[in-house]
Amino acid sequence: MRVLGVDPGVTRCGIGVVDGAPGRPLTLVYVDVARTPPDAPAGERLLAQADAIEAAIAQHRPDVVAVERVFSQHNVRTVMGTAQVAGLAMVAATRVGIPVVLHTPSEVKAAVTGSGSADKAQVGAMVTRLLRLAEMPKPADAADALALAICHVWRGSAQSRLATAVQAARAHR
Repeated sequence: MRVLGVDPGVTRCGIGVVDGAPGRPLTLVYVDVARTPPDAPAGERLLAQADAIEAAIAQHRPDVVAVERVFSQHNVRTVMGTAQVAGLAMVAATRVGIPVVLHTPSEVKAAVTGSGSADKAQVGAMVTRLLRLAEMPKPADAADALALAICHVWRGSAQSRLATAVQAARAHR
């Protein structure tokens, strides 16, 4: 399974692609952080992030796109920008027929580190270890995008099997 993970942000959007399957070694395919200048107009910044996400999808042809589910933060401006870029990722994937899944930050942390309250350094260290990298992906947005992809490789296939089993059970009623 090839998963493209998106850690949405207007200034920095992490995009990471991982190949893998449960019980098998994971492979880094691609990682980047799309950046926009904070003083650029909002529309231009969103367009740049949309272009970066669309280009990664076109180049790497993932089976699924995993996006961080936006959660409530104290800074409304940050939440709004994050939600806008998350929406761009969902539209880009859906436009080309690729399924989209959302994972909360605590789900990602728990999947990758074993603790839903892990800090960014712990997530980065585990991503580095799991992908057998020489150094930690930087900035944290890069590691977070890869963590999203890893989370879905491990959790998504189990969730898909459960959903298939539930549908099959309903069909036999």
